[in-house]
Amino acid sequence: MPQPLTVAAAQPRCVDLDVAANAALHAEAVLTAQAPLVVFPELSLTGYDLAAPAVAVDDPRLAPLVDACRTTGAMALAGAPVRGEDGREYIATLAVTGEGAAPAYAKMHLHGDERIRFTPGAESAVLEIGGWRLGLAVCRDAAVPQHAAEAAALGIDAYVASTLYGAGPEQSACRDGHMQERATVHGVWVVLSTVAGPSGEYRETSGGSGVWAPDGSRVAQAGPEPGAVVTATLN
Repeated sequence: MPQPLTVAAAQPRCVDLDVAANAALHAEAVLTAQAPLVVFPELSLTGYDLAAPAVAVDDPRLAPLVDACRTTGAMALAGAPVRGEDGREYIATLAVTGEGAAPAYAKMHLHGDERIRFTPGAESAVLEIGGWRLGLAVCRDAAVPQHAAEAAALGIDAYVASTLYGAGPEQSACRDGHMQERATVHGVWVVLSTVAGPSGEYRETSGGSGVWAPDGSRVAQAGPEPGAVVTATLN
């Protein structure tokens, strides 16, 4: 078994279409968390605006986040629209360390108007950190049981989802139900970072970022307000 891994699920305030401001807010969360892995929501660097320009991995506006990761030794998983080497655009998770940013995963299960601009990712992704194998998901991916099943088949220890859920008790129940089910069905930890407060086209969201143990029990969870960071140790 790998050594225990402390993770943080962050739900920072989002400044629509302002990558520089959002990178600075991400950096604050990384410095606050003091955890080896800090997870952020879907499209966290731009907000959920499907017209937001693609973010390059070498974008200088990411410097505060890169610097925070260098200072703490953390890896941050941040959300952004990106343009791949094939020229197509994806809703992606960027893995950010003190050495810079790199694409880690592209959302596979697009929905609604996302399909107009973006291309679905082709395959599941597993990220390794501290001996832990993490299966990555973005939003609707986590609502599709087959997505988690395919990730679990790759031998993951944790399922890490960056999402956005709408406001209201039904959405909150749906959010928690999805995460608990992924944990219990596959016997893995689940780490969820989801949007809190306004984000692009969504003026209200549910927040509730958290961590679930393999038995489905909730280990840590934020409330609905933006700015929260919750941590838990996976073991």
